[in-house]
Amino acid sequence: MLLELLKDALPEGETLPRSFYETKKIIGDLGLKYNKIDACPNDCMLYWKDTVDEQSCGICGASRWKTFEHQSDDDATSSTAKERKIPAKILRHFPLKPRLQRLYMSSKTASSMKWHYECRIEDGMLRHPANSPAWKTFDHYHPTFSSDSRNVRLGLAADGFNPFKTMSITHSTWPVILILYNLPPWMCMKQSYFMMSLLIPGPFGPDNDIDVYLQPLIDELKDLWEVGIDTYDASSNEIFRMRVALLWTISDFPAYANLSGWSTKGRLACPCCNKDTLSKYLKHGRKFCYMGHRRFLELDHRFRSNSRSFDGTEEFSEAPTLLSGSDVLDQLQGINVTFGKKTSGNYGHKRRREDNAKDRYNWKKQSIFFDLPYWEHNLLRHNLDVMHIEKNVCDNVLGTLLNIEGKTKDSLKARLDMQDMGIRQTLHPRQLSSNKTYLPPACFTMSTSEKDDFCKVLK
Repeated sequence: MLLELLKDALPEGETLPRSFYETKKIIGDLGLKYNKIDACPNDCMLYWKDTVDEQSCGICGASRWKTFEHQSDDDATSSTAKERKIPAKILRHFPLKPRLQRLYMSSKTASSMKWHYECRIEDGMLRHPANSPAWKTFDHYHPTFSSDSRNVRLGLAADGFNPFKTMSITHSTWPVILILYNLPPWMCMKQSYFMMSLLIPGPFGPDNDIDVYLQPLIDELKDLWEVGIDTYDASSNEIFRMRVALLWTISDFPAYANLSGWSTKGRLACPCCNKDTLSKYLKHGRKFCYMGHRRFLELDHRFRSNSRSFDGTEEFSEAPTLLSGSDVLDQLQGINVTFGKKTSGNYGHKRRREDNAKDRYNWKKQSIFFDLPYWEHNLLRHNLDVMHIEKNVCDNVLGTLLNIEGKTKDSLKARLDMQDMGIRQTLHPRQLSSNKTYLPPACFTMSTSEKDDFCKVLK
């Protein structure tokens, strides 16, 4: 009705579509349509390729369709269950090939897609991913791919968000976004050049089962790497065979576990240190802390021998060796995972991992990205996004310095854990009476009043 009203208000000769359906047809003709792929409601499988005609999940047995209750025409008081052909869960897949081809249809955009090779300044500064060791290592392993600057290099970003403004509703929808690194820095991070590849529906996040939903994208990326696609380049007025490579993923720390397969929780949470992660369980804080960060300093750094400022020990061990893709695959030998949630309807639990490996460490699965022929040799496979790191570190530092209730890390539990570790004796809590505990002020305490005014007394 709104479109009809707008058409009447526009001058004669307007071409505004009359309905949302006609608008979708125009977008589809431009090569910007998407495909709907039915999925198991328990995230076990997609009804795709060989299973496109299946009516129920072959793993958990759940129906492909939603079930609705309706009242019978004969007896309004009785209700019967009837299956309507509405999918229980739908994955939206936005094909990548036509979207990449459109970038070369404009001479201006086509020229920008070669900026990383033709216009980039090489002065030893890291101004673009093309200056990074990861990019150069990829070029070394795949010289045929790097010989044509028009071949596309992508990054993948994924995270969950609540599409409803009321945060009281628990809902997690996961978009999978692709970033074009051929473009110059002032273009590749613009929203208009982000490409939606997948839209994974809620209401629950896919968690470890995200590999099920990544199958269409990985299948398309494999084809674009091995075969490629003929593309018209408007800037040079010629047709070339375009190939595509995925360099890395970008996510926050919880999503890192979903994409990489390494659990970012527990005793071996650090994906870089892997099996050599140094952790200690805090009895009072009821969490793990990781104190092996001084291993990454220079061997003669003064912090290595400074036991007083850290955990009471000196650190002279070397930093753990960063695992290559081949090392990761060696650790993953014998790990088999059945994807999907339990059929009991409890979405908080996963199926048990069938693990035949002797040293499984913290692996949950072999990531689907290893299906890409080049992924094993990528120097950097997964990145942490800067925004979450900056925000979390800043919040914790400010909350502690300003002693904000609920946000400070300088709590009674933290002081008790330091007492158990035998460090920072001046900060150990002191029992004043049966119901009062005195916390001595820390060196960062911000106050100009008398000592007794800014000391904590907990009741």
